[in-house]
Amino acid sequence: MNNSNLVTGYGNSPGRTPRRRVKRVSKRKRIFVGIVCAVLVFALIIGLMALFGWRLLRRTTEDGTTILFFGIMQDGSPTSGKITYSTGLTGILDSKTGVITYSNGSSYKGGLDDCFRKDGQGILTFASGNKYEGSFVHDALTGQGTLLYSDGASYVGGFKDGKKDGTGTYTWADGSVYTGGFCEDVVNGQGKFVSSDGCSYEGEYVNGIKEGQGTAIYANGDKYIGGFSGDMRNGTGTYTWANGENYTGDFKDNNITGYGKYTWPSGRTYEGKFENGVMVRKE
Repeated sequence: MNNSNLVTGYGNSPGRTPRRRVKRVSKRKRIFVGIVCAVLVFALIIGLMALFGWRLLRRTTEDGTTILFFGIMQDGSPTSGKITYSTGLTGILDSKTGVITYSNGSSYKGGLDDCFRKDGQGILTFASGNKYEGSFVHDALTGQGTLLYSDGASYVGGFKDGKKDGTGTYTWADGSVYTGGFCEDVVNGQGKFVSSDGCSYEGEYVNGIKEGQGTAIYANGDKYIGGFSGDMRNGTGTYTWANGENYTGDFKDNNITGYGKYTWPSGRTYEGKFENGVMVRKE
């Protein structure tokens, strides 16, 4: 009997099994497979997101502002998501309420243009508590609208690029009212102001002050019709006192100065020169 196989360990030994050679996968191949799997998973996620309306959109406005939107779109309009502006401002659109809450504390509900700017009709609530309802163009208050101030004042009328412009009515918290022209947030043109104490002025304004022809009625019942300059009675006009006295003539800085005619209720008159409200009689 030949036992050489038992000594050397070769042959069909009942106590050992033959070793298998393991085929090793190269590191480069493992990395490649991992990348392919990651790409497939990413593509699957993107596909599912697109299927359910998720979009990542980038827009650039005329002034160079870049706007990113990531969220859900339906029928070409955003319903929920995040808006990020290159200026640093961000906004979150709530799908349930349709309200965009901005990082500066304001909020908006209404129309948006292709660059996700406020456009069309909408309601904007400022961080200060002021509230605007009306027309927007490219994020700016433009067109007709109503602005309610947190202190109780209000404005109803025209806007342009965020400022009161055109014809409108401004009501102060104390009840005083101005109706007339505005230009770049300032009273300009023809208008009428009625104060809470009963005073009124109807006439021309330039940069917020009375300038030109107008009619002023004072709380004590006096009335003036004539020229204004620098917010004061200047030029030629007629002042009628509540007691019936009357003066027609020249005014300077609210005073009767120059040439004019003064009439008393009795019918007596004086016509001549005045200086600071005093008759200058001829000697």
